[in-house]
Amino acid sequence: MRPSAHESDAPASRFLNRELSWLAFNQRVLEEALDPTNPLLERVKFFCITNSNLDEFFEVRVAGLRQQDAGGSTETTPDGLTPHDALQVVRSRIRQQVDTIYACWRDNLVPELATHGIRFLHVEELNEGDLAWLESFYRERVHPVLTPLAIDQSHPFPILRNRSLNVVVKLVDHRGTKPEQKLSVIQVPDNLHRLVRLPRSDGRQEYIFLGRIIGHFLDRLFAGMEILGHWNIRVTRNGELYFETEEAESLLQIVEKELHNRMRGQAVRLEVSHDCPDDVCESLLEHLSLSADDLYRIDGPLHTGRIMGITEGPQKAELRDPPHVAPVAVSLPDDRDIFAAIRERDILLHHPYQSFETVIEFLESAAADRDVLAIKQTLYRTGGDSRIINALSDAARSGKQVTAIVELKARFDEHNNIKWARRLEQAGVHVVYGLLGYKIHSKVALVVRAEDGRIRRYVHAATGNYNATTAKIYTDLGLLTCRPDFGEDATQLFNLLTGICQFQPMRRFLVAPFQLHERIIELIRNEERNAERGLPARIIAKMNSLVDPDTIDALYSASRKGVSIDLIIRGICCLRPGIPGFSDNIRVRSIVDRFLEHSRIFYFENAANPKVYLGSADWMPRNFFSRIEVVFPVEDGTLRERLIAEVLDANLADNTRARILQPDGTYIRPTRLPHAAMRRSQVDLLMAARRPAHSETTPPPAAPLPTKGRKTRTPRVTVRRRANEP
Repeated sequence: MRPSAHESDAPASRFLNRELSWLAFNQRVLEEALDPTNPLLERVKFFCITNSNLDEFFEVRVAGLRQQDAGGSTETTPDGLTPHDALQVVRSRIRQQVDTIYACWRDNLVPELATHGIRFLHVEELNEGDLAWLESFYRERVHPVLTPLAIDQSHPFPILRNRSLNVVVKLVDHRGTKPEQKLSVIQVPDNLHRLVRLPRSDGRQEYIFLGRIIGHFLDRLFAGMEILGHWNIRVTRNGELYFETEEAESLLQIVEKELHNRMRGQAVRLEVSHDCPDDVCESLLEHLSLSADDLYRIDGPLHTGRIMGITEGPQKAELRDPPHVAPVAVSLPDDRDIFAAIRERDILLHHPYQSFETVIEFLESAAADRDVLAIKQTLYRTGGDSRIINALSDAARSGKQVTAIVELKARFDEHNNIKWARRLEQAGVHVVYGLLGYKIHSKVALVVRAEDGRIRRYVHAATGNYNATTAKIYTDLGLLTCRPDFGEDATQLFNLLTGICQFQPMRRFLVAPFQLHERIIELIRNEERNAERGLPARIIAKMNSLVDPDTIDALYSASRKGVSIDLIIRGICCLRPGIPGFSDNIRVRSIVDRFLEHSRIFYFENAANPKVYLGSADWMPRNFFSRIEVVFPVEDGTLRERLIAEVLDANLADNTRARILQPDGTYIRPTRLPHAAMRRSQVDLLMAARRPAHSETTPPPAAPLPTKGRKTRTPRVTVRRRANEP
């Protein structure tokens, strides 16, 4: 799509850089770790998540930029940067973020944890009893599994596994005619705990990092050598899978082969202890084919993911968020027949505010019901809970026709999905391993049931995965319905995924890569036309990421015509809001809080006849063109009002955990007027879920949504209750 004449009024680039926008999101996550109003152990979780996010960013985004730069690519992204320029800017921003991350650890988290009896010790701080225990622990549990690997002409540089902890040792060998300095690497097996808890009888939690333990006992591994020093190191490698292969290979074989290659992929980052000598770093960089730009000195623990373990187990209540036991949807009484409830009316589920048990029960009931003839389901990230897998397996063993579309290419969940897929096959489930050219990212389950001499189809469609674990920490929406159009569309979708047929336009589903992009653009343009006619015109879109240039240009055009647009985007946003005469009718906010905002909701005013869609797709090129995605309408008017009044209203009113995107790509906290109530959307939704009187049939009144008349102001939202901090 070419820029229109009006786009000459835009800034030098009308798009924000994707990578920098992602790093801004990770900074918002880090801010939660720094926020003293959050419970301490929740802050530790945010610290760990920030680092885990950064690992994946290197494995995917930085790896991609390095490949393009190495290949000499000068092609610019929509924001106008070449891969080389983007890489330089990104590296600079990462270094700033890494400094802040570890300052948070050293200066904030560690001292505050110590006040609550949670401490991280050095060997020098241990008493004689601790040292005796540590000696026994090392001798019995650690030493037997360590293997020191020399680095010299006789021993090639070892392949350091992706994100594994290693200890590099600098030593002097006196066995020859003259002393000789050498390097050796100790690879730490993944099955050893990185954080070792010392035995305490008084409830204190005192730990010592495994790298410190190994360093203390190095003389056991290098007898007769003079040890000059040791430092922890960690290599991050390209984590993408590449599927160029001969047609004779199955998709399962391809993915298994690439998973093996991932651990040995090209190095993209070297992390070292902050005091590692320059000559050791230079040697490591040379062996890994990295430059000084790829070196990161870390003044703190290199493997922060294992620190998450300190947040588990019994703790003081004030160190955690209050527990939330998600209630079952009120439309499903205890003596419910779930199929009868769905026949009565559509059921909207909002996780984690409402229990994911309803989805599991839907599948378990289908597996046990003698009238159910077939079950078909997509599986993207199944998680470690086997109940869904058990339900599908039980259904197949009882003679039902069961089909599971298992996406093997779900990034970093491939091993898990392969395991579950094989178990399903052993139970007699017909397993389809996705499609070679596309990721199947849609979230749909279809149950076919014989009722009164005819067939009725029940559908569950959702914004999130069939994963009971993430359903407790991700915000997602699901719809249970037996509307005939939904059943027909779901049948057609599964036929498309498992058979050989051309896509045919569906009755209600909007499906990528076939029609979703075109329909989203058309819905935006329809609001633009309504604004030109003086009709109510309004767009609210909640998603994880907004990247697609054509969609952004359509939003810019709608803004110039007077459409009021609010975007609730957790992560990447490449759109620049608030530019006078160009995007001043567009407001963008991001909410980072206790639960990961994951639901996608698309609201179009449609001249006072609102359309509301839910689905699995963000507005990104990969979702529009490289994935099988499903977006579906909410046709029950009461449920539409509930989504508007309860979910969108709460998100737009949030003045506590929201951040507002500025035209330059920075984010600021919203300004709260004096005496204005504090609003925290996730707390509002938790309170709503706990109110016994709340139901789908009696939703709270909808706040008025501003239309064309309110062009540049943040929406005024009716405050129905005061948000209490947990």
